[in-house]
Amino acid sequence: MSVSTATGAPSTALLTDHYELTMLQAALADGTADRPCTFEVFGRRLPEGRRYGVVAGVPRVLEAVRGFTFEPAALQRLRGVLDERTLDWLAAYRFGGSVEGYAEGELWFPGSPMLTITGTFAEAVVLETVVLSILNHDCAVAAAAARMSTAAHERPLIEMGSRRTHEEAAVAAARAAYLAGFSATSNLAAGARYGIPTTGTSAHAFTLLHDTEEEAFRAQVAALGTGTTLLVDTYDITRGIETAIAVAGPELGAVRIDSGDLAVLAVQAREQLDSLGATGTRIVVSGDLDEYALAALAAAPVDGYGVGTSLVTGSGAPTAGLVYKLVEVEGRPVAKRSTSKVTQGGRKVAVRRHRPTGTATDEVLAVGAAPPREPNDRPLQVPFVVDGERVAGLPSLEQSREHLRRALVTLPWDGLALSKGDPAIPTTVLPPPAPAAEGAR
Repeated sequence: MSVSTATGAPSTALLTDHYELTMLQAALADGTADRPCTFEVFGRRLPEGRRYGVVAGVPRVLEAVRGFTFEPAALQRLRGVLDERTLDWLAAYRFGGSVEGYAEGELWFPGSPMLTITGTFAEAVVLETVVLSILNHDCAVAAAAARMSTAAHERPLIEMGSRRTHEEAAVAAARAAYLAGFSATSNLAAGARYGIPTTGTSAHAFTLLHDTEEEAFRAQVAALGTGTTLLVDTYDITRGIETAIAVAGPELGAVRIDSGDLAVLAVQAREQLDSLGATGTRIVVSGDLDEYALAALAAAPVDGYGVGTSLVTGSGAPTAGLVYKLVEVEGRPVAKRSTSKVTQGGRKVAVRRHRPTGTATDEVLAVGAAPPREPNDRPLQVPFVVDGERVAGLPSLEQSREHLRRALVTLPWDGLALSKGDPAIPTTVLPPPAPAAEGAR
């Protein structure tokens, strides 16, 4: 069933779990629904092998919150599941609380209060599932993409994983990859929605369509010009490169190799291209690349990479592992205390500490108030929504991309390592201030 809001935009109201609305119904029944509450989104730990996380998907979350409205078709779907009082409440639902958090492109570490949602229990609890579904996906892809960008050593990266994931996840993944340093995507919807550069030329099917590889190359060059990229590994790479230069001349833009031992083949291709006078023809490689494969190709004469499956699946960490937890009720800290899932109650205020040189040293969280200020501290939380109204002037995707680039530069050198290890910087949670003694009041 397709459900839209009154503005025509798709509603996000049913992108939730059944129990969010049954909790709502119970809270409405016992009178606790209107209690002022604070929820926080954070990760208890980083995914295995990660030294840092990347905040991505914040504008998508804000759009989802704005679109979280229950139109008649959605309410009809819920009739028989919820009672009439709950359905009437949902019919009038518009989020009227506040949201603050880490800017998109910021780094996060264990415990970082990436997003803080305040409002009544009822209006905030129903957002849990859609908020987490966006952030867990986008943050996972962005972290993988950032690691790949580091491993690529400023060589261009093309996101080309659309066919390896859900069609809408593909668009979100392209956006997250661009945020984290990729230069382009093959996904046209991502280009249309977010202004990301798109690129692409041909697949093996185009070569196989023609009677000979030469005919295929001639057709592509005739249509796209000599600046195109010719895929040379359909049959024999050495002969493919020879044919490509014979057809396009030494001004050919690039050749792409999509299989085999890429490091060895890149060296051979470079030598062959140079011998044919095509010294300016670039070499692009693709085929099941991840950050480790990119690092292994650092010394190879490769000019660009195409990355697909590993990127859109988070390169081994398909979710960021974020949770959405109630931390305050009517100004009183609350926390889950089970031994395996301990959380710190109370609303957190976060700063990142740095050396005078700009290198980050600590993530410092304080409960209820800002940590004592030290030189070179940088506050991390900014307002996104105030009393239900989205804050104007939030950063563009390009600005968030630059924010992440600058943030990564602040990490200690070992924080960018691809090997397993501790988070790049530690997280310290300061306890809430002790209440004043009776005689001091």
